[in-house]
Amino acid sequence: MRQSLTETAEARLLRQSLTAAEQALWTALRNRQFLGLKFRGQAPIGAKIVDFLCLERRLVVQVDSGLGPHDTAWFAAEGFRALHLPPDAILSNLPGCLQHLAEELSR
Repeated sequence: MRQSLTETAEARLLRQSLTAAEQALWTALRNRQFLGLKFRGQAPIGAKIVDFLCLERRLVVQVDSGLGPHDTAWFAAEGFRALHLPPDAILSNLPGCLQHLAEELSR
């Protein structure tokens, strides 16, 4: 799953301009702090750039952009499960969102 230089550059730019919700979630996920799993932030998958990615568990986490049925089907075809965590939920109840994420990862 090689990425083009354009996709990699775009992902790099997105990492530098995280929203408040993305920053809060990234702080909890980075450096294997969450369940010992490695997450990537603003990671390219094919032609898409996802907010967070856990390759080990094949899970995509989207924050700002919702997941439509087409997106979910596309990720499934690529072998990934997709989870949407709304930004307002992250900012108001990060522990609850992390619990929901932990439950999804244990499937």
